[in-house]
Amino acid sequence: MPRVLIADDEVSMRTLVARAIAMDGHDTVTAQDGAEALDILTREEGAFDLLLTDIQMPIMDGIALALSAARDFPGLTILLMTGYADQRERASNLSAIAHDVITKPFSVADIRTAVADALAARRIV
Repeated sequence: MPRVLIADDEVSMRTLVARAIAMDGHDTVTAQDGAEALDILTREEGAFDLLLTDIQMPIMDGIALALSAARDFPGLTILLMTGYADQRERASNLSAIAHDVITKPFSVADIRTAVADALAARRIV
């Protein structure tokens, strides 16, 4: 069962995403910001198949988290989420480390498909 770490500062979004991808049998762990997600990754020695993170968060944003996670856990697949066009543009420079950027708002089907695609790409590499 794939393990997914979800980082988003909005409780409702974390809950929605966790429930949506749990429907596909994924084991989910959530974090309220990038710093907490990085702590979890470090504590669990990167034992996740996918990091799904919002870009805009307090304390440590998703881009800083993605850069740190890619450096420390190079086998980790990263999928970014954002509701802001300027944040999506910032993330475009991360194509070497991030699988994709999914734009909010998205449907349950959209996030499930994005996660499935990211995990499938991970298995190919």
